[in-house]
Amino acid sequence: MKFPFRLLLCSVVAFSAGCATQPPASPSTTAAPAARPAPTPLLLISIDGYRADYVERNLSPTLSALAEGGVTAESMQPSFPSLTFPNHYTIVTGLRPDHHGMVNNTMFDPALGEFSLSNRKAGADGRWWAQGTPIWETAGRSGLNTATMFWPGTEAPIHDYRPDHWQPYDGSVTPEQRVDQVLAWLDLPADQRPSFLTLYFDDVDHAGHEHGPDSRQVNAALSKVDAALARLVDGLKQRQLFDRINLIVVSDHGMASVPAKNSVMIEKLIPLDHVQTVSMGVLAGFNPKPGFDFAKIEAKLEKPQKHMQCWDKTRVPERFAYGSNPRVPQLLCLADVGWRITTRAYQAKKLKDGKLSLGEHGYDNADPRMKALFVAHGPAFREGAQIPAFPNVDVYPLMTHLLNLTPAKNDGDYNAVKDALKSEAQ
Repeated sequence: MKFPFRLLLCSVVAFSAGCATQPPASPSTTAAPAARPAPTPLLLISIDGYRADYVERNLSPTLSALAEGGVTAESMQPSFPSLTFPNHYTIVTGLRPDHHGMVNNTMFDPALGEFSLSNRKAGADGRWWAQGTPIWETAGRSGLNTATMFWPGTEAPIHDYRPDHWQPYDGSVTPEQRVDQVLAWLDLPADQRPSFLTLYFDDVDHAGHEHGPDSRQVNAALSKVDAALARLVDGLKQRQLFDRINLIVVSDHGMASVPAKNSVMIEKLIPLDHVQTVSMGVLAGFNPKPGFDFAKIEAKLEKPQKHMQCWDKTRVPERFAYGSNPRVPQLLCLADVGWRITTRAYQAKKLKDGKLSLGEHGYDNADPRMKALFVAHGPAFREGAQIPAFPNVDVYPLMTHLLNLTPAKNDGDYNAVKDALKSEAQ
């Protein structure tokens, strides 16, 4: 499960269009903005874990057709670390993880405690997300209706604000049901119909973790998600919306194969009871623990190591743009691509349960296996065009331009992606 959050007092499978809605603004938060002409709707779609070269497997005909009739990038570079929550939040804020605060899937904050994918309470706490301003907040406060079918952060009241319509994450909700909910939102009366929407699929990522990126299970997941995209396209065509909505299809990162034997057993190198362990896996993080010589531990790990590199957070390579945020642990160890950082006890348990991940991400974001997807289609986009690779922070200024919004402070560059648009839409 990628986003296990606190459930609402409504049934996600009922898919009532108004099930989870933004409550009326109080005078102390947001007054209703003046009415404004609705822009062309924008639907942002994430296929979690869709590596850029997966499209070459010819298992995504709907996605390929969208690319042929629209714009595709050579690839899209994820932000470091190439993990799910950091990159999904980067896409909707235009901020690198070091700036928006979601620096890992697993974190520690002295004021807030621990954050992890399984911590429902933390995921629903807007303070974890408050260093960034997501596009649904900017759009909503500008008078646009918004709706999110799963996206990290949408279940938390960020700056006391949520999307107008949203669903708590539930991994049992099928791709087809997710599509149907988006179509139901687009069926709302004009004054309630969302101008900005998200749609999230996680099947490809799950299959990649469980079986590796070269598995038949990943191929099956590619076909399954593409069938859901076909359902979406058909539904848009039935509503005469296909040529009147802008679609942006992205992924958050790629995937690399990690054989079971490729494990760095960290307890062989440092005494784990002498540090606060914040995270393990591809990017391991450690903080000092009172009473122990952390400088000695750092000095040892920062020496050349087999299958990983370690740095004090102040010495992380500049190209990662990572290490200044207080939530970044003091000592970081990044596994070489194709390796994991773990302990013997943890690996033994995972092997016993048959749950050891054979595919991973989070690695150096410049590695080809981490490359992400970008495809765009709609009235604003050129047809049959390809643009050069670009970093995913640039998706945000592209979206705010399409929605005619004043962007929040961000790290993106609209000029890097404006050639995806028709000249009259630039």
